[in-house]
Amino acid sequence: MTHPPPPIPLPPEVAEFIEPFEDDPGAPFDHWPGLAPAPVPADEELADDDPDDVAQRILSRLVTDRSYDVSDCHLALVAADRSADIPAAIGWKAEAPLPLLCALLRSWEERFATRAIAVLGNTVYVSVARPPRTEAQALHIALEHVLTTADNVIKDPPTPYPAYAESLIDNGLWSFWWD
Repeated sequence: MTHPPPPIPLPPEVAEFIEPFEDDPGAPFDHWPGLAPAPVPADEELADDDPDDVAQRILSRLVTDRSYDVSDCHLALVAADRSADIPAAIGWKAEAPLPLLCALLRSWEERFATRAIAVLGNTVYVSVARPPRTEAQALHIALEHVLTTADNVIKDPPTPYPAYAESLIDNGLWSFWWD
């Protein structure tokens, strides 16, 4: 059995500017576990939360809280049966695998009551009326997020898988961007 060569030491003038990546143990699955099941609402009130009402609240918060200039945005009414079809319907051009992304968005609409609420540049924003409530649920759905190949999920910033999954718990807004 061959072993990898030892790491090359960095020159001191370079090493002081480099911050090591946090160790990422990766997903806690030995094989594809299948699609994440829809979470059970924590209480009956949340079970009745209309996904379109949630989308409206999240979009309002997105417009109010984000640092981008709203004057650079355009409002579009898109003829689509489902919000998941909007990226394809508008001919969105990004590095995203569009057929796979739209299929995931459709599946998430059914299981997590999501809505694609905004496409800004290379970023898709998704409201989530039934987000994961537990660590186990979040770890499972995070694996589906990896399938999007979105840069903010798989490479920049280099967020360890468990930390990314934890960020999904009770989070009503998911975003995905590609360079």
